[in-house]
Amino acid sequence: MLDLWINRLESINHKTGTAVAWLTLLMVLVTFLVVVLRYVFDFGSIALQESIIYMHACVFLLGAAYTLQKNAHVRVDIFYQKLSSANQAWVELFGTLFFLTPTMLFIFIISWEYVSESWAVTEGSREAGGLPGVYLLKTTILLMAVLMLLQGFANVLRSIQTIKTKQVSV
Repeated sequence: MLDLWINRLESINHKTGTAVAWLTLLMVLVTFLVVVLRYVFDFGSIALQESIIYMHACVFLLGAAYTLQKNAHVRVDIFYQKLSSANQAWVELFGTLFFLTPTMLFIFIISWEYVSESWAVTEGSREAGGLPGVYLLKTTILLMAVLMLLQGFANVLRSIQTIKTKQVSV
């Protein structure tokens, strides 16, 4: 039963991370297009340039939980790697509960007004010819916090499962 919940939670971040990963290819192609338009055709587009920034932000903000899921975040694991799997689960459990969760809740709460104000005026680019959806871009801050909390919850469940399994087998 616990596996079912973990898999459901992780499937959200897996699908999101996989989809967002394709933005890196699109970013390269759009960057190439911007360079060709500027230096070959002497044509510039603020909207195209801003789209690269939007995609870059989405890759990092919406891909953060996927990176956490794949255990690919940078961490100092001099001691962690030498621990047993049960002790690693304890470290993961406490780290998620006392560091990840409060940080993501803080980011969500502190960003709520910032994003709400942007939505209230349907904020657009300050640049003439820029993209109109700045409020959508700012919303990814809240989405990042939610996705990280979901992955954190999945990690907590997985840690509890590992701890219980190791205690039973001992």
